[in-house]
Amino acid sequence: MTDTKKPGETRVVLPVDPARRTEIDKQRVPMSARPYRLLALVKQDAVVRVQKEPDDTVMTWPHLLTIEFMAATLMSVLLLLMGLFINAPLEDLANGNITPAVAKAPWYFLGLQELLTMFHPMVAGVTIPGVGIIALILAPYLDRNPSNKPEDRKFVTSLMTVHLMFWAVLVIIGSFFRGPGFNFVLPWRDGLFFEL
Repeated sequence: MTDTKKPGETRVVLPVDPARRTEIDKQRVPMSARPYRLLALVKQDAVVRVQKEPDDTVMTWPHLLTIEFMAATLMSVLLLLMGLFINAPLEDLANGNITPAVAKAPWYFLGLQELLTMFHPMVAGVTIPGVGIIALILAPYLDRNPSNKPEDRKFVTSLMTVHLMFWAVLVIIGSFFRGPGFNFVLPWRDGLFFEL
């Protein structure tokens, strides 16, 4: 069978047995006859289709977003109540001629300030924080447990808990048990001296 495209040009087209036609043969349509799409040049049968197996996932809405919305609502109510009941007066306008006597560091440095009251500045400011940071850096290399479950990662969990609790205790002491002049006071005896 011959097919004439242009005058003087012939092309040989082999007949295809209708019983042996494949899906690709059925899709052989001139490019001008079918609409263009993003994957116009990729045959549909060339893409491997894999059936997705069911897994234990949960839809984001409403399961996750409901929990997040409730957490955000509770946090907003807590902040509103703190704003209503905790007195946080503003200080006077800043005066460049008077330097205020700072009695306490900000809350995020109160742990370091507590360490400075107990140890030499080199030990409190460099050695103890450095050892803590190096221990946290080395924790993944010391604990080679491949599990992701918290109950299987007892070493790393306990290391992080001790690290956070040590720092939290120092911040709580610096916040609630230190009064004017950074002296140790009992908050239930002299009143709560709390500044952040």
